[in-house]
Amino acid sequence: MRVFVTGATGFVGTAITRELIDAGHTVLGLARSDEAAERLAAVGAEVHRGAIDDLASLRRGIAHADGVVHTAFNHDFSTYAANCEADRQVIATMGAELAGSDRPLLVTTGMTLLGTGGVGTEEHAPVPSSAGVPRSASEEAAADLAQQGVHACVVRLPQVHDPFKQGLITYLIALAREKGVVAYVDEGSNRWPAVHVLDAACLYRLVLEQGVRGARYHAVGEEGVALKAVAESIGRGLQLPVVSVPASEAGQHFGWLARFAGMDSPASSALTQQRLGWRPVETTLIADLDRARF
Repeated sequence: MRVFVTGATGFVGTAITRELIDAGHTVLGLARSDEAAERLAAVGAEVHRGAIDDLASLRRGIAHADGVVHTAFNHDFSTYAANCEADRQVIATMGAELAGSDRPLLVTTGMTLLGTGGVGTEEHAPVPSSAGVPRSASEEAAADLAQQGVHACVVRLPQVHDPFKQGLITYLIALAREKGVVAYVDEGSNRWPAVHVLDAACLYRLVLEQGVRGARYHAVGEEGVALKAVAESIGRGLQLPVVSVPASEAGQHFGWLARFAGMDSPASSALTQQRLGWRPVETTLIADLDRARF
């Protein structure tokens, strides 16, 4: 397949690009800069100049593709809600270009939007998008397309890691450096699911090749890693004290991260593994944190 990949030079997108090329697919990677174009060419991908806020460039890329993997997202959390709505429009635009064909569209979302109160599964619908949960907009857009007959499906990502980057935990590390302590909320027993970036990339390839229209897939290698364990690993790496912050003071300490720092969002990938034969085999989150060079 010739696959159009947005975010092809990002953390997850780079791993997906390499996985697809290694499996014999051709990747047409979206690049908004000369540096990004050079990075894509270096790994054997074709370059398509454009950006996610240039909808015409997305249409041109899709016109020459057999499938689309959408991983690009503006992670400026100061405009988070607006970015989520912009992603809804991006997904709708891509779906309109794919309408009337069976070309797959893989939409990326997160795990923190499930709000199940237990272990989230692929069968759990996301909390409806709102000011408090704007990220659901992407999944809603994918579901709308699937109902219209577009071969759209969703890959939900947890904290994606390797020894160099760890999703939201990367921001926790930066905050610890700033504050001089590594903090968790209350007892730190709340959990975040996690997956190694190479395992995630393998799943994207399998969904591209075998995914079912309208389905949701979970890229979960570990159902839930306690935030206290994460904080303790960061503390070892930075040689900083590890402290508990009461929930009432979380906003003051964590800032915008407070909405995530106390969130308990374990998730399962049992159905994904059963349906696609996917097996996460790479190192765990804490193992990668313990190997990280802070």
